[in-house]
Formats: sequence, C-alpha cells, structure tokens
Amino acid sequence: MTESRLVPAEAGGLVPEGAGWFVLNAKDARWLEGSLGAYCPWEGREEARFAQLGINLNVLKPGVPMSMYHRESGQEDFLVLDGECVLVVEGEERPLKQWDLFHCPPDVPHTIVGGGDRPSLVLAVGKRVPREENDLFYPADAVAQKNGAGVATETASPDDAYEGMTHEWRTYEPGWLPE
Repeated sequence: MTESRLVPAEAGGLVPEGAGWFVLNAKDARWLEGSLGAYCPWEGREEARFAQLGINLNVLKPGVPMSMYHRESGQEDFLVLDGECVLVVEGEERPLKQWDLFHCPPDVPHTIVGGGDRPSLVLAVGKRVPREENDLFYPADAVAQKNGAGVATETASPDDAYEGMTHEWRTYEPGWLPE
C-alpha cells in the first residue's frame, strides 16, 4: 500500500486523495460545521472513505447534540477528551466528563449533547456497516427531545431525522481544539 496524497478540499482543509496510508493533523483537515457543532472526519472523497472504521472529532457547544437520538447496527465508542457532555442512552440522561468513555453496543439508542459552560471535544469511533445493512432508526424519545436531539415522530430516514439542519465544509477554526 502506498501513501495517499493530501489534496486541498473544495471548501478548504486537506483530504486524502486515495485509499493509502496518510498522516493528517486535525487542524489541517477539512471540517463540517453546522447545526450539530463542528466535525472532523479525516476522510476524503468516496475512494478515500474508511472502509472498516469510522473515526472523527466532534466539537460541541453547550446544548448542541452530536447527532439525533438513534440506534444502529454497528458498535460505537465515544471518549470525552475535553469538557462536559450529557449522554442520552435508552431514554436516560448520564453526565460525561473528561476521559469518560461511553461504549455503545449495536442497537442501543443514544446521542451525546454538549454540556457545561464551554465547548466539549469528543472522539467518536465506530464499526462501518454498509448502508444497505445498517438498521438505522430514530425513536421518538422525550428525554432526547428535551435535549434538542430527538425526533418528534419515529423514523428510519436520516433525511427526515435531520430535516432543516444546516452544515458546510470548511477549514479548521482556531479555538475548536484545546492547545
């Protein structure tokens, strides 16, 4: 396997050009910012998408969810690197603080919401499941709704669950990551 070239993304930041190995600092990578905070996936175009493992950084302002409350058929794990968060899991709230790891087996409904009085930083890692095999579902849940992360009507459609949310690709903004 050869090294993947890092190339400028259309909206700023760098992305890998192919499926090879690479080293890319999060501050140099492409970020997605919008209704769900700021997100760094490190991946590139379709041919540079990680086939087996998803990994990303999430910067969440207080009260901002990482995702809509959902369950899926792949395992995920979340490590709070900085700040505080609120975990909503199986209809309950749990506080998360720096260095807390939330291990989420398949089919457990969950989301994480920024907490405290400053942004939090969460590392998310998950098994990649082919879209046609992923049993993704967004249950209507009062606790998730209270935290701004719940759908009003249950759905299996990500388009319905995230309707009206905005985001755009951009470069890293100084201050998103702790020094």
